[in-house]
Amino acid sequence: MNPLVLDIDGSVGDLPGAHRLDLREHHETLRLGCSMPRMRWLADKLDRVAPASGDTTMLGSGDFHHLSWPLIARQNRHGQIRVLVFDNHPDNMRFIGGVHCGSWVRRVTALPFVSQVDVVGITSSDIGASHAWENYLRPLWSGKLRYWSIGVDTAWSRWVGASRAFRGFANADALVDALVTELRASSQAAYVSVDKDVFSAEVLRTNWDQGVMRAHHVDAAIAALHGRVVASDITGEVSSHHYRTAWKRWVSAGDGQDAGLSDAQIAAWRPDQHRMNVQLVDWLAQARRV
Repeated sequence: MNPLVLDIDGSVGDLPGAHRLDLREHHETLRLGCSMPRMRWLADKLDRVAPASGDTTMLGSGDFHHLSWPLIARQNRHGQIRVLVFDNHPDNMRFIGGVHCGSWVRRVTALPFVSQVDVVGITSSDIGASHAWENYLRPLWSGKLRYWSIGVDTAWSRWVGASRAFRGFANADALVDALVTELRASSQAAYVSVDKDVFSAEVLRTNWDQGVMRAHHVDAAIAALHGRVVASDITGEVSSHHYRTAWKRWVSAGDGQDAGLSDAQIAAWRPDQHRMNVQLVDWLAQARRV
């Protein structure tokens, strides 16, 4: 593979064969969330300078996970595909005025060529009863979106008629066993998006609350897609930013983001991040559709 690095926050280290697209001047306007016109601008730019390929795109911090949407939107040439998202959060939360890193999944479920979106590895309370009202229900009701969670009480899903969209497990081993069985039973092409906050903090550190998965869990799931991955992206690097935009400061604080990381912390955490990037790019390359 020849990864494409969307270099917005300077957080992605050197990767063999990588092509970098310098977007650092757009850091403030793209990070955490952006307007629809801004997203269309980015999609147009990517179409012009980075034609769609089967390679992995590196997005930087998890604050940029909404940029997966335009990357997935240009995969329609493959026919019907499923989207597999590894994330500690559902990224299907209500948001007004554009799209942000916690709301983009709903946009992907609206793409007609996407048959299924599975968000895997959630331990966040975002899908618990106290935040139930914040989740977009339509894609859950339709069955097009499913949450695969670990240790979260989602009994509320039965009250709103969405229980079939919730797969709850006691631990990561049980979740991955069920997921691998399902993936191996299918022949459908897939897009894979990995937010590294799905990993335990013992594996690596991010600037968001993290899940419990280990490297071998994600490796096993990607391997079950062997020969079927049409494209992929990786996010969840560690970086910090002090927003000039008031609503972004408010949203960041409300989401409990750790915005006070020191340079020393970031420097200490990046080696583990980089090692995981190298592994993920390799696993995704091995699973790539030929």
